[in-house]
Amino acid sequence: MSCVGVFSGQILKIPYLSEILDADVVRVGAFNKPACDYIAGWGLKPTSAQARRHARREKLPYISLEDGFIRSLELGVDRVPAHSVIVDYSGIYYDSSRPSDLETLILSTEFDESLLQRAARCIDLLSYHRLSKYNHAPDILPERTGQHTRVLVVDQTVGDASVVYGGADPDTFIRMLDTAIAEHPEAEICVKVHPDVIAGKKKGYLLSAALTRNCVVLSEDISPWALLDTVEHVYVVTSQMGFEALLAGKQVSCFGLPFYSGWGLTNDFLHCERRGVSRSLEQVFAAAYLLYPRYINPYTGQRCELEDTIYLLSDQKRQRDRYRGQWLAVGFSQWKKGFVGRFLGTFARTAFIRRARSVKQHLTPSTRVLAWASSLSTELSGICTSAGIELWRMEDGFVRSTGLGVDRVKPLSLVLDSVGIYYDSSAPSDLENMLNSMDVSRSLTERAQRVRQAVVKLKLSKYNVGDTLTLSLPEARKIILVPGQVETDASILRGSSSVKTNLELLQRVRNRNPDAYIIYKPHPDVISGGRYGELKASAAASLYDLELKNASIADLLDSVDEVHTITSLAGFEALLRDVKVFTYGLPFYAGWGLTEDAEASERRQRHLTLDELVAITLIVYPVYIDPVSGDQVNIETVIQILNQSRNSCSDADIKTRLYRVFRNTFLKC
Repeated sequence: MSCVGVFSGQILKIPYLSEILDADVVRVGAFNKPACDYIAGWGLKPTSAQARRHARREKLPYISLEDGFIRSLELGVDRVPAHSVIVDYSGIYYDSSRPSDLETLILSTEFDESLLQRAARCIDLLSYHRLSKYNHAPDILPERTGQHTRVLVVDQTVGDASVVYGGADPDTFIRMLDTAIAEHPEAEICVKVHPDVIAGKKKGYLLSAALTRNCVVLSEDISPWALLDTVEHVYVVTSQMGFEALLAGKQVSCFGLPFYSGWGLTNDFLHCERRGVSRSLEQVFAAAYLLYPRYINPYTGQRCELEDTIYLLSDQKRQRDRYRGQWLAVGFSQWKKGFVGRFLGTFARTAFIRRARSVKQHLTPSTRVLAWASSLSTELSGICTSAGIELWRMEDGFVRSTGLGVDRVKPLSLVLDSVGIYYDSSAPSDLENMLNSMDVSRSLTERAQRVRQAVVKLKLSKYNVGDTLTLSLPEARKIILVPGQVETDASILRGSSSVKTNLELLQRVRNRNPDAYIIYKPHPDVISGGRYGELKASAAASLYDLELKNASIADLLDSVDEVHTITSLAGFEALLRDVKVFTYGLPFYAGWGLTEDAEASERRQRHLTLDELVAITLIVYPVYIDPVSGDQVNIETVIQILNQSRNSCSDADIKTRLYRVFRNTFLKC
């Protein structure tokens, strides 16, 4: 492996830098000069001058590092981890005075049809999810003054390296603004300036000129997509917003030399002799977004592709925006208080109170009330109903942790439901409503298929506990798995009208399948001694052929023909593995044409494919978090985290075992 030397301590702090560079990274200093194959610095900024001088002096190749064009959810100055980094061996994309790796890619890549189709799909994904380099700004449309057309002129901050190296100067910005006014005399001219310019923290080029020319100054943080929705023509010097305007189908005029000018896509006021060929939008996009940057999942350290980054950022953005605002969390235990706020995200403000009767004195018109679903009291429900306040319910997710919730293993996923809760079949829930009506796109379906395949391949389940066993099962008999449940669990109380106990379930299954080989697996919480549901051997011995207490549910599902359950999540996990499922209650995955059901719901009228069910249930409905940073993430990231943690963990540690003794002695429930 090659060795890359850096002078900057800040560069060394970039998470997973060695994985990004595919190299060992070492610090170089005045008294520390290790043998290196390359020297790296942050582009052409003044902070990299020492690194560039050292590279020239030692005759070593210099690597320019920069943020990628899809960088992160929040701003880089907030020190949030980067999802993409540019690694350029010949120049840097914003320096038009010489070639860069990006310019070479645009000029010389053989763009085959599959690459161009992929580029087109990614453009559609970015447009659909409205992602930009940074994704912190509200996606709110600016007010219009009534003019028929609106033109956008984009300012930049003084000191921006792309201005100097893009062949521009302060006069270029004034010339651009005057050209926009002259070319659109009847239009509303909007000048987008950086918020820090208005605040006096930075200087821009156009604020004074825009005010003297009676232009509309847009200074607040606004999503680029929201701005682009309202304009017909965009004028830039070298801003990346010009390329995003091209992605949005807008006409773009360039007064400097950004990477996307000179290819026949823009109206250019400067020209570069090296770029003497025409390229399509898909070709430039493929080079700039698919081939040039290096993408990494900043929570797992695994290199990935643009599509993976889009899915992660779009899910983070969707969850952050959905849960922003004021929350009043009622009745949560001290243990749950430690993680509830993380799932609501950084834009949520959460206050905790113990009793429902105290809710009224803490309410504001915008407050949402949150309760743990299985602990929700009728008192709290009535208070929220009478006050017209939103009541949300929280519960464990479907891919939860490596370890049991009853052992106080913190979850990696929860669900938040504004209508009901998924296990209560007597009433609607957000999940049921989405399963009934949500239009699942082709890209989301394909993503769900990959998620399902990963869950099956890695043998993941809700808790990811149990031993791997080698079973010798009869080949001539149907093999049926009956997963036991906690009999006091709300999913049985609210999800089944007839079968309420594990014994009743086994009796129904044996009567229906007298010749089958039935495997009974007690629920992990029951085995650990934390919950009720244990069978009396004398009553159940004739109803099953084999009891497996500590077996991995994922391994068992690979060995059986059918799963028969009241409402257990094991039925959903069996569907993921194409195992036939019979339900005796009405779990969330029943009633959609994928299971054989003893009960039915008139509300569930739609037939779903398995991947549509997976897309809504595992991708859209839950909230996932990274256990280290606490950031909201997505299902794909949690799959990687669970696989990594499961490979490094062992049986219950001494702390867990001691807690079990205390719980089973004093907290028996």
